[in-house]
Amino acid sequence: MAKDYYSVLGVDKKASQDDIKKAFRKLAHKHHPDKGGDEAKFKEASEAYAVLGDEKKRREYDTYGQAFPGGHPGAGGAGQNPFGGFDFSQFQQGFGGGNVEFDFGDIFGDIFGRGGQTRQARGRDISIDLEIPFKDAAFGTERTVLIGKVALCDTCHGSGGKPGTEMETCKTCNGKGQVQEVRNSIFGQMASTRVCTACEGTGKIPKEKCQTCKGHGVLRKQVEVKVAIPAGIDNGEMIRLPQQGEAIKNGIAGDLYVKIHVKPHPTFRRDGHNLIMNLPVKLTDALLGTTVSIESLEGKTLEVKIPPMKKAEELLRVRSKGIPMGHAHGDLIIRLEVALPHKLSGKAKKSVEELKSEGL
Repeated sequence: MAKDYYSVLGVDKKASQDDIKKAFRKLAHKHHPDKGGDEAKFKEASEAYAVLGDEKKRREYDTYGQAFPGGHPGAGGAGQNPFGGFDFSQFQQGFGGGNVEFDFGDIFGDIFGRGGQTRQARGRDISIDLEIPFKDAAFGTERTVLIGKVALCDTCHGSGGKPGTEMETCKTCNGKGQVQEVRNSIFGQMASTRVCTACEGTGKIPKEKCQTCKGHGVLRKQVEVKVAIPAGIDNGEMIRLPQQGEAIKNGIAGDLYVKIHVKPHPTFRRDGHNLIMNLPVKLTDALLGTTVSIESLEGKTLEVKIPPMKKAEELLRVRSKGIPMGHAHGDLIIRLEVALPHKLSGKAKKSVEELKSEGL
């Protein structure tokens, strides 16, 4: 029965070559045997990509299915090439840097490395939680936090050597900073490079190690970090501080992520960039209208005119007194609520009865 290579890669028949390549890259990462994956699934995905990743073979496949001129990729018995009629020699050449149209090397380059190139080492990302007052979240602030993390050694500044000591060539990698490994795969021998663990990629080893960090160049310590909190940040949002995470010898530090927790305010709550507050209004003020003084979130006194209310609950909007949003502000929305008296005096009761007689 013919295989559906599109289903194997999990792509649509109208998928672009870039989508097909991305799909295979994902499966290769997941199933590669050298990474502890499922070899059978890896072979199946590689077989599908060998066809769909080549425009000419893809057109033949779309036209004839799995029946190709000169054989089909599913043919072959025990002891034969698991991909049958396909000749993978050209793909194997690709791993060695040969000039071929179809090259698997770029697919596996980020798994094993190739061409003598390796990625620069990067430290670990870390995260912390920071609780701030409601007002600071609205208008922004700056905080200094003390965190424990792996940081560069202050004595050797990350070199790992005793200050003033000479550096000598690493004997493991002969000063290259990298060592090469050759692995056998279904495509033949595949060369890859990795960072030398002896010199950690520098090609040099100090004659005397730093006594503070024992030659590691980094150590765990308490570090003060300044966190700039932007105006308008909301509860649960994250702030990313590049290269403020954990350091690594001869590499770049990871990032620090700060998760913001905003304390509730006794008066205000937010809706986007608007502030909302509840304001009880006496019955007489609701009927006749009034002017009240309220304290804004900034701590300033605002004189707010309340017109006669037509309903028991109404909304009053005060422009530009909410949360900053760039050069503008949200609004302050006051929820007016008529506060009914718990008990009426005789005089007040008589007044209400007079209103009742007037049909109010």
